[in-house]
Amino acid sequence: MYTVGLTGGIGSGKSLVASIFTHLGIPVFNADSESKVIMAKDSQIREQLEEWFGNNIYVDNKLDRAKLAGIIFNNPEMLAKVNNLIHPMVMDRFIAWGMENQGKPYLIHEAAILFESGLYKHFDVTILVTASERIRKERVMKRDKSDETSVNLRMQNQWPDERKSVLASYIIVNEGDDLLIPRIIDIHNKLIGNTLLK
Repeated sequence: MYTVGLTGGIGSGKSLVASIFTHLGIPVFNADSESKVIMAKDSQIREQLEEWFGNNIYVDNKLDRAKLAGIIFNNPEMLAKVNNLIHPMVMDRFIAWGMENQGKPYLIHEAAILFESGLYKHFDVTILVTASERIRKERVMKRDKSDETSVNLRMQNQWPDERKSVLASYIIVNEGDDLLIPRIIDIHNKLIGNTLLK
């Protein structure tokens, strides 16, 4: 099973890139969506989160994600604790998902903090989606109707592109021009070539 880690900072457009790979017939596992499901439904995770943050972290039996984000994005130590709690379970689900998708040329694991968490070491290659900080901020503020201060806070919990670039196998610049799809197709063809050599 040839696996590819796909990541990008907030507002980079990694989900758009993932959707294009999906159109090329490549299965994409969304780690961020899976982590939300785990935090919402797994009883052991709920118990641990309530122990750390109090019973009112769940409201009407649902995780108060805005409250949790407000706590952990201002507390790097708690952010790391939550990530260390969730990420092993997400990887277990990715492996099980991968077994269900055998026969594909390769599989993609999409995650926001692939490098920060050290998960990138588990994949054959990695793809980093980048865009300028200005463009990323504009995208997030428009998408989430957020103010610049809250976007800056979220960005501070992710490594800058310069740090991630040295670890990435491939880099896709997504500045909103017409070069995105050809670049993805080029990487797709190279990845298929890699799997044939394996």
